[in-house]
Amino acid sequence: MSGRILIVEDEFSIQKILEYEITQAGFITTLASDGEDGFEKAKNGDYDVIVLDVMLPKKDGFTICRELRSLGVNTHIILLSARDAEFDRVLGLDTGADDYMVKPFSSREVVSKLKAVMRRMKKNESQWDKENANSKNLKYKSLEINLDKFEIKAGGKTLELTLKEFELLTFLIKNKGRVLSRDILLDQLWGMTFYAETRVVDVHVFKVRDKLKPYDISIKTVRGVGYLLEDDDL
Repeated sequence: MSGRILIVEDEFSIQKILEYEITQAGFITTLASDGEDGFEKAKNGDYDVIVLDVMLPKKDGFTICRELRSLGVNTHIILLSARDAEFDRVLGLDTGADDYMVKPFSSREVVSKLKAVMRRMKKNESQWDKENANSKNLKYKSLEINLDKFEIKAGGKTLELTLKEFELLTFLIKNKGRVLSRDILLDQLWGMTFYAETRVVDVHVFKVRDKLKPYDISIKTVRGVGYLLEDDDL
């Protein structure tokens, strides 16, 4: 399985173990040993996944993740941390990370997750191609979605969304009028079991909902079931 992986980890032994296992699995790896170097490589490089430690010298993983997202870098980010409290996991996801793994972990577990991410990416690309062979755009109320550019505009302005937020909103629009459970969203958009479980869905829905407020578009919570984007044709 091919793919470019950036490993940002300051602990030499962990970095080398990850490099060996990930390379053995067929990925191309790039290394960074501190936050500033990792940020520059992540910002300027073309990577499929960034494996990012939280506790780094010079710049921590949370800050790196937040700054990358603010620059529009949508690369899939897996945070690594020894901190396993729910607050830390939610904070990591809230900065824009796609996943959060708690140390100690098996390097093979990381490889397994990378393979799952790559499979999901390929599946999504194939699904986009099939669904949008004739149409590369969607509309919902004041939103205009360009599926080729992964871009959403409202009132002529581009919404600043991470790739996962884009996928979430697009999936909700395609299923407008239908209540979607957290499990369905987790399975369809992440395609794997997350340590944060369905909490990852809540965090991303909250962030997308907040960005839609100025445009009078609401993602409704159906208590005990999931989330609903109302059908604009009704």
